[in-house]
Amino acid sequence: MEKILEQINSPEDVKKLNIKEKEQLAKEIREYIIKIVSENGGHLASNLGIVELTIALHSVFNVPEDKIVWDVGHQTYVHKIITGRKESLNTLRKLNGINLQKVKWIALEQDIVEHQFQQHLVWHEQEI
Repeated sequence: MEKILEQINSPEDVKKLNIKEKEQLAKEIREYIIKIVSENGGHLASNLGIVELTIALHSVFNVPEDKIVWDVGHQTYVHKIITGRKESLNTLRKLNGINLQKVKWIALEQDIVEHQFQQHLVWHEQEI
């Protein structure tokens, strides 16, 4: 039986799935990320924790027309997989491999109860 992940090459493919298929896709994405990170290194927890959220975002919004703001650049593995770059994730942390740092930083300063802190958000540049 063909895995659902093998059929996903764009957000449009995700939109065609029903809830059960999306649950299976989430499981397959987690397995794929664990395999890649165990072989190459990388950020595991931040990506495993954002799988369903990323599937939901791509089910509702029209990427790349609609922009997605990520908290940090290393939460984008799932996004890269869904947007047709799952094979390039095999090159993670390898010479000339996939660039997960191609992001724009937006610095937002906020005052909270007389304390100053700086919050950073990542604006992901769509690479198609």
